Amino acid sequence: MGIGEVEAAKNRCKSVIRKIKKLPSTTASCHRTLLKLACSELSFLASLANDLSPQPLSSVNIGHLESVVRILQLPSVTGVSRVCKPLPLIGGRVHVDIVCTLAKAPVWILVSDRNPRYISWSVSRHGGRGLRLRIEKVLAAARSATTLRPSSIILFFANGLPAFVYDKLKREFGALDFNFGLDLSMIDFDYDEELEVGWVNVVQTRSYGEAITVEIKLTDSCDSLAFSQPSSVIQPEVTELSQRDAFSYVLSSMRLHGHVQSEDCRVNFDTTALVALVSGISNGCAERILNTPQSELEIRFKGNTKFVIAQARSELQDSVLAEMGVVLAGKRGMVCQSVVSEFKELVSMYGGPNEKCRAEQLLKCLMVVSDNPSERMKALPTTRKLAMKNKIVFGTGDSWRTTTLTANAAFARAVAQTGMSLPTIDHSPRALTGD
Repeated sequence: MGIGEVEAAKNRCKSVIRKIKKLPSTTASCHRTLLKLACSELSFLASLANDLSPQPLSSVNIGHLESVVRILQLPSVTGVSRVCKPLPLIGGRVHVDIVCTLAKAPVWILVSDRNPRYISWSVSRHGGRGLRLRIEKVLAAARSATTLRPSSIILFFANGLPAFVYDKLKREFGALDFNFGLDLSMIDFDYDEELEVGWVNVVQTRSYGEAITVEIKLTDSCDSLAFSQPSSVIQPEVTELSQRDAFSYVLSSMRLHGHVQSEDCRVNFDTTALVALVSGISNGCAERILNTPQSELEIRFKGNTKFVIAQARSELQDSVLAEMGVVLAGKRGMVCQSVVSEFKELVSMYGGPNEKCRAEQLLKCLMVVSDNPSERMKALPTTRKLAMKNKIVFGTGDSWRTTTLTANAAFARAVAQTGMSLPTIDHSPRALTGD
């Protein structure tokens, strides 16, 4: 292997490392795993720098990492909870390259960077396992999984497939052509910022013009979630809202009526989101709170004074209603029955007249659904960090394939630590102030 080949592969490794550091929608654990793999590959290549013997670059895995990172860069890939690790499941372990969310549905993604000539359908001449057996194993694992159960398996072949293998996938597994929502065939570029000041080196890393992506759906209850909806939907009353304040503007920008089928047009609210919307801090009281003597605030808020002051300062820097307005515009808000009950109780106990009025307005604009947590959420163990009430709220959103709007970052982290991908939108917390 020549020096030129080694240097080219090393540059690809460095490019991948730069991209990993900028990846969105992945946990700290995923970042560490990818960086460890990329750095290990770079070290291996560095050890070959002085080896000029003619040998193929067969042991280099940088192409596979490039392809995994390329997929992780796509805007449609969210809620990434596990990468390039085997899943510990009942009955054995199965390797999955990406566990994530696509179109609000949990999926497993398998990535292949192999030369199509070496992709065999059945057992190969050298005794290697063929593609068919690997898919059968992954599908069996997917159907037996609980909390990590996907709705479908995505297969990404970075360098394409032989025609007969492509045909076999369609005929034997019902595979369908799949599109990530972005043209993956576009040439992938990288920008090397390590050059002299004022100069940027644009590097063409690779093209995916021959790539093939297919989806195998699980033919069971997971699939039906996209077409059937939980029962007992309470349609909201439609009220006329003024444009005088930010709260009214946010509500009027939402889709207020009609049964929305598309998951992308719905947002699930937890109690923290409802409280933040109606809170006096979010609705003009922040500056007044900060101008009030701390002794008065301590009488009013007791042990929560520091939190209220911190939230008021945060509000003056970044308005929660402005943040939510972007997220909720054109969306149908939904909320499960247990959240409605908890929210009403909190407002009755701690809300002031204005907060109670806003709460009444808000609930009239939301679609109320029965508590109906998804099977995978119910399968999670109930612990201090994974409380049952939160599993019901986030699980109901999951059963509707809907993103949950929340300030409960601790619960979202605890779910991610189990390896489950769960779509959420975070917002800053706000408390009721008696406004």
